[in-house]
Amino acid sequence: MIIGTTKELKNHEHRVGLTPDNVSAYIADGHTVYVETRAGEGAGFTDDMYVAAGAVILDTPAEVFAKADMIVKVKEPEACEYGYLREGQILYTYLHLAPNPELTEQLISKGVKAVAFETITDAEGNLPCLRPMSQIAGKLSIQEGAKYLEKGFGGRGILLGGVPGVERGKIVIIGGGIAGTYAAKAAIGIGAEVTLLDVNLNRLAYLDDIFGSAVSTLYSTDANIRKCLKDADLVIGSVLIPGGKTPKLVRKEHLKLMKPGAVIVDIAIDQGGCCETSKVTTHDEPIFVEDGVVHYCVGNMPGAVPYTSTIALANTTLKYGQMIAKYGLEEAVKKDAGLANGVNTYAHKCVNKNVADSLELEYTDLFELI
Repeated sequence: MIIGTTKELKNHEHRVGLTPDNVSAYIADGHTVYVETRAGEGAGFTDDMYVAAGAVILDTPAEVFAKADMIVKVKEPEACEYGYLREGQILYTYLHLAPNPELTEQLISKGVKAVAFETITDAEGNLPCLRPMSQIAGKLSIQEGAKYLEKGFGGRGILLGGVPGVERGKIVIIGGGIAGTYAAKAAIGIGAEVTLLDVNLNRLAYLDDIFGSAVSTLYSTDANIRKCLKDADLVIGSVLIPGGKTPKLVRKEHLKLMKPGAVIVDIAIDQGGCCETSKVTTHDEPIFVEDGVVHYCVGNMPGAVPYTSTIALANTTLKYGQMIAKYGLEEAVKKDAGLANGVNTYAHKCVNKNVADSLELEYTDLFELI
């Protein structure tokens, strides 16, 4: 198979879809790899490193897309890249289609075989290709939240860890999945007071076991969310419905309950966000203030630490990419049901139920088409 990767175009997105080590692995399997020039520079990988690994460097993304049977990226294509997509081409990347009807329409109309990292599952039903970015985003959420609590950024002027004689900052984490768990770890590490809410009682019991008295766990209800928001200095939104839109658990009316200068970091913004007032921001302009509350809603948080993020992502996505390249997508999904869950569009149809429901599209079972 011919595989290609291009430079990411999203604001401050310095990750890259393939590392030189990935290239070596594909080459060893007998495939051909094309890399757009300077695609990996932001993550610390030079063209010379890719050439040494066996890749062919091309000058433009158009050339890479034109040659490749499978494009491996990090983020969804930007509008200026839609014209590169073609019938039957495999697009292997994070897609987050639920809040993006325009891209979904393009993928369906062009007949792209779109495989989303974020909906691939393993044997236990976990999301292995989303996990490393959730871990990074969870930890970053506390780091960024702490920064924007500083007075100079519009925050309350709170040091989350406190000092002797002064109470610690209060962090509320909504959603106890991987991102929420890693946010809790980071929050405990800086000495904050942490409350975590989730609707899964088994998950709450697990988190209570591993964190003990360092974290207070609450069942997530509107009443409990409202109660927690009143005291919160920093709120982390880390709710996930794989492939689907995130429910709006923090509504606009709730902001009036919060302290002026409190901060919301909405990790869930890629899937629409769990705060009603959230809207996607960039690393250039990461925050906005509404009703006195600072909102941080960067859609590609791990892009701020591209070396760590690229390698962590490559560690999980490579094996599925190798399966697709070795067997072809159709045979690969027959061998791995979890990989089949990653296919979002195929043969001009939406084949992911959560995406279809979120965008009110007709859903077609993938195995009816292959």
